[in-house]
Amino acid sequence: MDNLPSTTESNSTIERNAVFKYIRTMLGEGMVEIDVDPVHLETALDKALARFRQRSPNAVEESYLFLELIQDTNEYKLPDEVIEVRQVWRRAVGSRTGMGAGGTLYEPFNLAYTNTYLMSGSMMGGLATYELFAGYQKLVGKMFGSYIEFKWKPTTHTLTVLQRPFAQGEQILVQAYNFRPDWVLLQDIYAKQWLRDYSLAVTKTILGEARSKFQSIAGPGGQITLNGTALLAAGKEEMEKLDKEIETYIAGGTGYTFVLG
Repeated sequence: MDNLPSTTESNSTIERNAVFKYIRTMLGEGMVEIDVDPVHLETALDKALARFRQRSPNAVEESYLFLELIQDTNEYKLPDEVIEVRQVWRRAVGSRTGMGAGGTLYEPFNLAYTNTYLMSGSMMGGLATYELFAGYQKLVGKMFGSYIEFKWKPTTHTLTVLQRPFAQGEQILVQAYNFRPDWVLLQDIYAKQWLRDYSLAVTKTILGEARSKFQSIAGPGGQITLNGTALLAAGKEEMEKLDKEIETYIAGGTGYTFVLG
């Protein structure tokens, strides 16, 4: 247990180093000298992650956030990981006490513990009571502000609440989509191999660009021909193939999400 990473930073470092080792091994390190620096490997992995986040639905996850409002303040800065806000609700309208929301707590299974009639369809009440009350809650929420109008600015990660917050400390519920952390993607059973292969392909193009500056170099036994053009072509071909894998959800995803073009 002592060897397990205790922070997300150490998790990220371990997973990134595993990708770098994979790239060096696939390029033949140990048999030949690989002339890539750590900055080239970092750049290749960062480009792979950026490409994956841009095109794959597996790069994001749904989350729910609790946001505490400040009286007479409409703009709130959300974490950089949040990329989209879908809906904002007050935590309670017409159903729960506490937090200044008013209303009455009504939970059918708690109520059934002391009032067994609720779960019996042959007696007064029954599940129809809960069904009708749930409909009442939804209608009251629509009429009296349970659904909060908002404006989301993805470039600045700013959420603007269009209704004036009258109460200090009221909590609202935010449905959002956020980026999955790098180290989580590098551990994902579907995304991990895609990211490794794309990073390798980018590294090949970096090597190809450098080696294609010269067709050959002088060596002890004569001219040594460099494979820059071949590396460049192989890297580009592999990247195109990997982009197709995202479209067919080999790298994970739920289907019918982003539409490009």
